[in-house]
Amino acid sequence: MTEPPQPPNQPSAPSGYGHLPGPPQYGFGHPPQSGENPYAQQPPTQPMHPVQQGQQGYFPPPPGAPTVAMQGGGVPPKKKTTVLVAAAVAGVLVLGVGGYFAFVGGDEEPAKPVAQSSGPADAKPSAEVDKGDGSGNGSKQTEDLNVGRKQGEDKVLWLRTAKIDGPGMGVESEGQWVVGDTVVKSVWKNLTAYGVTDGKEKWTLAFPAPICSVTRQTTADAKTVVMFKDGESDTATCNQMKQVDLKAGKEGWSKEVPKEGLFDIMTSPSLGITADTVAVSRSGTASAFKVSTGDKLFGSATAEGCKPDSYVAHQGKMIAIATCYDDDLSGEVSDADPVTGKKTWTFKLPKKYKVAAVYSLDPLVLDIGDEDKKERSIVVLGPDGKQRATVSGEGSFATNCESGLFRSLEVCATTAVDANTLYMPTVAGSGKANEIVAFDLGTGKVKWRTPAGDGRTLTPLGAANGQLIAYRKAESDKGGEVVSIPAAGGAPTALLRNPSGVAAPIESSFSTPKVDYVDGRLFISASRLSAKGTDEKLLMVFGK
Repeated sequence: MTEPPQPPNQPSAPSGYGHLPGPPQYGFGHPPQSGENPYAQQPPTQPMHPVQQGQQGYFPPPPGAPTVAMQGGGVPPKKKTTVLVAAAVAGVLVLGVGGYFAFVGGDEEPAKPVAQSSGPADAKPSAEVDKGDGSGNGSKQTEDLNVGRKQGEDKVLWLRTAKIDGPGMGVESEGQWVVGDTVVKSVWKNLTAYGVTDGKEKWTLAFPAPICSVTRQTTADAKTVVMFKDGESDTATCNQMKQVDLKAGKEGWSKEVPKEGLFDIMTSPSLGITADTVAVSRSGTASAFKVSTGDKLFGSATAEGCKPDSYVAHQGKMIAIATCYDDDLSGEVSDADPVTGKKTWTFKLPKKYKVAAVYSLDPLVLDIGDEDKKERSIVVLGPDGKQRATVSGEGSFATNCESGLFRSLEVCATTAVDANTLYMPTVAGSGKANEIVAFDLGTGKVKWRTPAGDGRTLTPLGAANGQLIAYRKAESDKGGEVVSIPAAGGAPTALLRNPSGVAAPIESSFSTPKVDYVDGRLFISASRLSAKGTDEKLLMVFGK
């Protein structure tokens, strides 16, 4: 076979929505903001490292199945497509090499920082002006955020800023939960709740040390589990759990995660909740606890057979991703009972393949790959664990699955799955629109493609009730949009049109944002703050 040309210099990945083919880029390609902009967010300064995936094992491809490397590998280009997706194990999807890289957080430097609460900007100008020079409290602004709003566009409801004097590496602000009439945001060592209509602070819970791991999931009664460090030094470990009632704004139990063995070093833990079980996965080890009490249910050390590296919990389901310590370090995926950890089926992975990402648990859709060969594949498993389909299509796909340094896996936030369809965004080209591609989970084939249009970027937010909900990212002169696309495909319908003018450059400058669309409101927030003691945009809310 002839070698395809190497991809040209890739454009910046869409904010918070994917990895570039090739080396990761600081701040996901967003340059630092300049000028006297109190909302400018600096790119994260933490170091980047390749994701060290756990070792996995063998499931031979059928005779004659072609293979293609993720970059530079054996299928000639077609219509100048930068990266082609072709067969890799029984005709499966191959993704860009960038999926093997992710941002990872280093330990924060010890300091005695001071956090100052910032009030809401209610999209109206105020006589009391904050010049954005660090001397104010971030609660006021010089402009009406809806100035320049065009006919047919909706409104900025409010904006919260934050002024934090913190460690040189900055601080994390990953958590965002919309619960009833409240949106809760994590920033460094606090959880703070704001009213969804006016942005007024409802409550704040202070943690004794930095929050280091959160999950988007909650129990049916709005409880979640948050992890924080066991101290503020540069050697502190992320091993403390706390239950939080997000609706009431009250703390529950606090416990330390017990070690599963000598080599349980609690690196890059991730959390997942299903029913009354919270799974804590880290550095090749995993445990499960009751959300209601904190009592341990099961863990890697006592698991039968191959030892789970991760328990992934979501949508009422749980799976175990395990390494078998045989000659090949083969790997497997199995179901896991959320109360006992027991399994009823096992799926053996192809030789040298590892689970790179989990797109859904119901139905079960896995992204698996061989890092050495730079091959990636998507497989669909039935409820019995048997391979139902493999996904194939053409394109370079952007996925941001928040995997930690040592394979702490979660269900991806920027792809969507319903009963019959996987929706994935492609990487946006320079000045060119990306598209969302829908794959039939029964056949593995492409059902339809919907372009973002006009050089824009579309990213799935969720799929339900026969439609896909997606976010069309803002540009410096154009507000973002929330759109719906019928499950059968077709032109997007705008559900929310964010204003142009003053608001658009603020909305477009969020780097790696957390995005939720709930009850007709769009919530966009920062996932990391530079914490230099100046006002930074934290949470922006749009609505009718």
